[in-house]
Amino acid sequence: MADLFNLGHLGVADDNSSLSTGDLRRKYNFGSRVSELAIAQDPFFRLVSKIAKKPTDDPQFKFTERRPSFHKRYAYAWGAADTGAPAVGGALTANTTKVVMAGDYYSAGNKGSTIGNSNNLISIGAVGTDPEFFIAGQLVKIPTSDVLGDGYKDYAVFKVTKVDDSAQANMKLLTGEMVRTPSDLELTYKHADDSAAGGSSQEDLALLRSFVIGTAFAQGSGYPETWKDQPFSTGYGNTQIWKTAMAMDNTSRATVLKYDSSEWARVWKEKLIEHKYDIEQSLLFNSTADASGDAWYTDGVVNYISAHGNQFSMNLTTKSQDSFLDDLSAFLDPRYNNANATLFFVNTAVYNWLHKLSGYFANNVGMVIPKSGNTTPDPAIGIANGSGSAHFAMAGKKKVFGVDISVISTPYGDMQVARNIHLDGTDINMLGINMRHVAYRPLVGNGLARDTAIYVGVQTLENSGVDRRVDLIQTEAGLEIHMPEAHAIWTAS
Repeated sequence: MADLFNLGHLGVADDNSSLSTGDLRRKYNFGSRVSELAIAQDPFFRLVSKIAKKPTDDPQFKFTERRPSFHKRYAYAWGAADTGAPAVGGALTANTTKVVMAGDYYSAGNKGSTIGNSNNLISIGAVGTDPEFFIAGQLVKIPTSDVLGDGYKDYAVFKVTKVDDSAQANMKLLTGEMVRTPSDLELTYKHADDSAAGGSSQEDLALLRSFVIGTAFAQGSGYPETWKDQPFSTGYGNTQIWKTAMAMDNTSRATVLKYDSSEWARVWKEKLIEHKYDIEQSLLFNSTADASGDAWYTDGVVNYISAHGNQFSMNLTTKSQDSFLDDLSAFLDPRYNNANATLFFVNTAVYNWLHKLSGYFANNVGMVIPKSGNTTPDPAIGIANGSGSAHFAMAGKKKVFGVDISVISTPYGDMQVARNIHLDGTDINMLGINMRHVAYRPLVGNGLARDTAIYVGVQTLENSGVDRRVDLIQTEAGLEIHMPEAHAIWTAS
């Protein structure tokens, strides 16, 4: 098949070959209709092509990420002193006038670490993490403890009167006065140890962070200072060209067969499904790369999330429901990820695991009322009486653009779960993909759509005229995926 299409001589006979390419004159633009074939086999391609299609007019498309800053005004107290330059750690006193603050996310773009992913780790005090939001007049709540670095016990309130660059690189020196002096005076922050672990949730790190809690100014003091954030960052992706060819001589096309009357129709359908199957595999597992020769490669969600997103473990022989809900709590924390558009694609084993509702219900009774005369709540009695309520249970099923979606109720909202057989046989048990931050980008421009199209041509056999029909299914598109904190992967290891 490789020599049937000589695109360098499109529509012109090649005199140097016994086989020549006929004029590829007709194009049937299928668009997203190809995704309607065998929907259950390729749910990700089906959904992303239906609800997140954004044509691009450049094979290397650009996109912008935007992260707000209103919940990012936090830092870590690196050191404090009454006089002189602060050293690492130290204790606060009623006379403390200087505090050094460090950040763990990039000020440009407000980009932070993701959970459990050392590839996307930003250490405290790294280049570009200066906490730029501190200004004179702010009140800062600083967590303290009775032992240096021993977690949250109390808090101090520090009034900022001046902000300078610190002697410590990439940090800010706050000068001011204590408004509230705690009983436990040691700073809770252990430098370069806590948020850089890559496995901490926002709930864990909140105990170590210093937050702006407002401002306080004297009467008639005039306009205060201000600051401006930079919430934007950019990325890029590539389109990729998928091709599937089919050819058949006219004798075979004209022959009526017993089981499939038209062999051409059978091959046509199989090749369309094969083409769509290849696209699904690429959108899941491929890796973006620049042009190599004449080829471009788009990114896949598995590659992107593995490299940049949140990572959790899910060994089904040891994973408890409690630890799974802890994962959801960390992943769906509104301070970190507003992921209410998340779809969970799972392999067959996890799909079955999530649907074993009897075990979930028995272990998730929120309220049990004992029978009269009993003094101890009994889960079995409570269930028998119908007094229990399941916190993690199957809530129903629905179809979204033809894809079967199981709705599972959890304390953190409904999980929208779809089985994806392409994950079977891999180490990936579940993908949490926020569909607001994923797009299918077919190449469309100058009146030409490179979305899935069928090119019809003929192959000329030497000295025998036109005898064979040749069809080419072609798609040129790319996957855009961004905001790594909005996506998660659960692996078996």
